[in-house]
Amino acid sequence: MMGSRVAAALLRRGRDQASSLMAARLPRGAPAPSPAAPRVGSGSVCGCGGGGGLLIGSRSTGSVFSASRLASFHAFRSIGSKTLMGQCTRKMTTTVAAMNSGVANAAAYSGLKLLVTKGPQAQKAIGIWLFGCATWVFGLVILGGVTRLTRSGLSMTDWKFTGSLPPMSDEEWLLEFEKYKLSPEYKRVNKGMSLGDFKFIYWMEYGHRMWGRALGFLFSVPFAYFIAKGYVTRQLGLRLSGLFALGAGQGLIGWWMVKSGLEEPASEYVQPRVSPYRLATHLTSAFVIYCGILWTALSVVMPEPPAGSMNWVNSAAKIKKLAIPVSAVVGITAISGAFVAGNDAGHAYNTFPKMGDTWIPEDVFAMEPFIRNFFENTSTVQLNHRILATTTLLSVGGLWLAARKVDMHPAIKSLIGSTLGMAALQVTLGISTLLMYVPTSLGSAHQAGALTLLSLMILLTHTLRRPSPALLKSLASAVKST
Repeated sequence: MMGSRVAAALLRRGRDQASSLMAARLPRGAPAPSPAAPRVGSGSVCGCGGGGGLLIGSRSTGSVFSASRLASFHAFRSIGSKTLMGQCTRKMTTTVAAMNSGVANAAAYSGLKLLVTKGPQAQKAIGIWLFGCATWVFGLVILGGVTRLTRSGLSMTDWKFTGSLPPMSDEEWLLEFEKYKLSPEYKRVNKGMSLGDFKFIYWMEYGHRMWGRALGFLFSVPFAYFIAKGYVTRQLGLRLSGLFALGAGQGLIGWWMVKSGLEEPASEYVQPRVSPYRLATHLTSAFVIYCGILWTALSVVMPEPPAGSMNWVNSAAKIKKLAIPVSAVVGITAISGAFVAGNDAGHAYNTFPKMGDTWIPEDVFAMEPFIRNFFENTSTVQLNHRILATTTLLSVGGLWLAARKVDMHPAIKSLIGSTLGMAALQVTLGISTLLMYVPTSLGSAHQAGALTLLSLMILLTHTLRRPSPALLKSLASAVKST
């Protein structure tokens, strides 16, 4: 209740300040508004224990840009509390006030290039749409993991770009089942499977494919609508078109991957499975699409990073130098998990911290050429994933320690703490999944944890980016005026 009252007070203050800023630019002869004393660092970060939200400087450039900061964060405030980022996002959004039409006009004077035109309502609508698409992709990745864990991915032996209706009659089901009986997986793994069991794995794969096709509809139709309404700038349009092309290609990559599992294995003792290289390509492409949509959504609703003072900006620049390589480690670790899945490496060495009775198996470099061991050797692939996971946890821990030693935005510090907690949880999920021989529930949770950790790193990197020159000038002016 107290938080809502403080937020309402900030909203009223932001509107009053924006009105005074716009009145300062009225032509001569127009009625002048009542004078208001300028404030420096008058805002506060609610719930974060720190002060210094909005900066209203004495110079006109700083004042106008402060109004643009109000504009840039309005949609993020409206959406952020409902996203998976939770409390950290809510803390960050309390540093800003709402945008009205006057503030929107003031943003034009500030030199801030927004990705969306037509005001805050358009900004909010596009933000909700993009966050919704990102959530849909997140679910698609998890569903793909469940499809793999239940060995459902090879149940459909053909593929059509436009899709097709599922079997509707007993005769159609029997026809699909006969097609599956010709596949290597049925002959070597599922021989004697009942029609009921086949229907289960078929529906899993069919649902995964249709979920992906539905994403194309959810993305393209609103995209065309927003373009027709004139909401989308050229820069945003090109970026979203590229993401749409990647999404369309993802279906082709998926079939290219499945096709490798429908071929006869080289040895009669090898179980049929998709190529780990193609599986990693499919998963990497999904991660790229997800991260691209999430980054774009954040850029739409939060054009400027949170920056209450020059000290916070300088500290954020230092932490960003560490956050970027840590993000790379998180991404590489997630991709290495695709090779663990592609080689069924999770079903080997189900002990921790040792791998069986040794720390390093003897056959880690048994394959020729040498590079194949890192992608095809079960022992090496699992050892590599263990090392990368440990490196990720230590890297995020180091980032957290470094952030504690500098003066920076309290919300960003809180976000880094949440990222460290998620990294620890992800390692725990990975160990539990290994020790329990990869149950579907834990395996799916582990994959969801990887994407959640990656999401937190994307949000962190986005909030650590450098403010625009206009905002930096406003902050410098505020420092000089004090």
